Amino acid sequence: MDGNPTFLSCPDHSPGRALAPPRITPSSSPALVASVKDLYDFICSGPLVDRIGYTKEKIAESIDRWLRCGGQIARLFRLNELQLSEAEKVRIYHFYIPVFLWCEDQVIEHRAKYKEGDDIPPLVIGVSAPQGSGKTTLVFALNYLFRVAGRNSTTLSIDDFYLTAKEQNELRDRNPGNALLELRGNAGSHDLQFSAETLESLTKLTKEGMKMKVPRYDKSAFGGRGDRADPSVWPEVEGPLEVILFEGWMLGFKPLPNEVVKAVDPQLEVVNKNLEAYYNAWDRFIGSWIVIKIREPSCVFQWRLQAEIAMRADGKPGMSNEEVMDFVSRYLPAYHAYLPTLYKEGPIGSKPEQLLVIDIDEERNPLWGN
Repeated sequence: MDGNPTFLSCPDHSPGRALAPPRITPSSSPALVASVKDLYDFICSGPLVDRIGYTKEKIAESIDRWLRCGGQIARLFRLNELQLSEAEKVRIYHFYIPVFLWCEDQVIEHRAKYKEGDDIPPLVIGVSAPQGSGKTTLVFALNYLFRVAGRNSTTLSIDDFYLTAKEQNELRDRNPGNALLELRGNAGSHDLQFSAETLESLTKLTKEGMKMKVPRYDKSAFGGRGDRADPSVWPEVEGPLEVILFEGWMLGFKPLPNEVVKAVDPQLEVVNKNLEAYYNAWDRFIGSWIVIKIREPSCVFQWRLQAEIAMRADGKPGMSNEEVMDFVSRYLPAYHAYLPTLYKEGPIGSKPEQLLVIDIDEERNPLWGN
């Protein structure tokens, strides 16, 4: 990918990732947001407006809300909301705010299904997107907007459920010669019982006073090979919880006929078999889905490389360029095998009214869908 996007995706998960905003490169071409009318026209021109069910009239009626959210995101990312570059305006008003408003509507509809006095479980919103595509930064912004709007929310990643370093080594030893299971990432490298237990417990945080710690994974451990973070640094979540933002690169992937995955890469056969258990561990908890759609899996390498460079710039022991290429190559077979079905059919059990598909370009900005 040529050039640097205005917003870089968050460096890979670390135990304290929710405590500080992601890195943002300085604007190079500030453009004054001259008036509310200009901003209204800009918002209406966004590619996600129709998909989230907003008309020009609805935008006009809710313009104060758009402005309030815009100011909140600008402050979150330490930007001057009156002096945004075109790229920053696109990211905020064509991407983050429309997605948040759609999520907010999903939460309202979810909670309306219950009677007054009922224990209402939090809505789990799944965000499925390839590595480096900006999902962590998106989730960071959504979580912040929910909280300033008065909704208690938390974030979770499939990365938080990777096997421990010791267990990952054992997985590698049980699958000698299979490069797809040598390192963390593919189906089989997660603690599915731990996943289900954690999600089950989170969905029961419906009352004040209830609390629990949620796991975190430290990707910088063991020279970038990673390990589960020590529980002493896991963040604590308190009830009542309204929203769980659950993100991951392979959320929504579903097993395919063996001959299909074998044609992509014979090493995928065992991964495909492992994938059979993932619906019960992850996807069954998800009520609403955001699927970020990319045109070409090869851009994952460049995005991942940027994330590792950012980790190294922060003084964390990230992977070298060569290690990044080797690491990403272990994910590409799964992308080639499972993304077409995900994009065509959606995740198992997803309903059209609870699924938002967002096409993005190489700069991670939303495109008009097919």
